[in-house]
Amino acid sequence: MKKLNIGCGDDYRKGWINLDYNDKYETDVIHDLNNFPYPFKKEELDYIYCSHILEHVDDFFKTLKELLKILKKKGTLHIVVPHFSNGNGYNDLSHKRFFGWFTFKIIESDYYQEDFNFEIVKQRFNFLSREHYILNKLFWWVNLMPKKIYERFFCWIFPMGEIELILKKK
Repeated sequence: MKKLNIGCGDDYRKGWINLDYNDKYETDVIHDLNNFPYPFKKEELDYIYCSHILEHVDDFFKTLKELLKILKKKGTLHIVVPHFSNGNGYNDLSHKRFFGWFTFKIIESDYYQEDFNFEIVKQRFNFLSREHYILNKLFWWVNLMPKKIYERFFCWIFPMGEIELILKKK
């Protein structure tokens, strides 16, 4: 199984291909995600992990298409992005966008009249980042709440840290 850790930073994973644009980190591939095409063959990878990267890219749609291009059919794209209510995210001036619960559902529905060729197989809120397991367990109920109600009324009282998704390429 060929796995890619995109934007690895200091999260170097043994047995994975670790990519970052910053050469101060240990990486296997140095590449800026704003430069296309990526240094991988079409349908080369089985699994792509992309944590807190998509909010930084210049062209979100082009980046998503490129990730899906290098992913094998039925491959997994594991995405973690900041929720729009994440107050800490506004301190990072390199953030170009934030995401809501329905962002990827709208893309999946062909709203933009383009077939991105994926399906969402799992999606959840993380109150803080995934590493804060206990605090995320305390806010388990948010993942049961209707998402339109949460994002309309409660996200400013209980801001969400991130949205985690598992996409499968069709």
